[in-house]
Amino acid sequence: MRRYSQRQNLSTLSEINITPLLDLAFVLLIIFMITTPLLESSMNLVIPSSGATNPPIKSSQVQIVSIDRSETIRFNNQVIDLKALTARLTELKQINPDIAIVIRPDRDLPVQKLIALMDALKAAQITKVGIATRAESK
Repeated sequence: MRRYSQRQNLSTLSEINITPLLDLAFVLLIIFMITTPLLESSMNLVIPSSGATNPPIKSSQVQIVSIDRSETIRFNNQVIDLKALTARLTELKQINPDIAIVIRPDRDLPVQKLIALMDALKAAQITKVGIATRAESK
């Protein structure tokens, strides 16, 4: 009979069978592959994309429209009503087709008032619109 030395037994114990680990990795991979699309599509969104880059906007083309919580609209720091604002923006759009508007709404402004202001911009056919925000301090 053949005798195995103590040294040979230790060398065989140092080998690790990784087949169960690979099986576990593949099962986890399949679980994540199935659940990830479900998490992403929980909200039906169509993300816009564009291949073209937008040209930079000059600061002279930017006009500021502010609206506070008492629904007072200011166009470049001058108080104006919504109808006069639409007329003024239409004039500016005819003079400068590349005009851009930045809306500065109050934090407590009802959303419907902001939408009414954006409708006025749409009526003036202004497409370059931004909403000014500030980062929250932690």
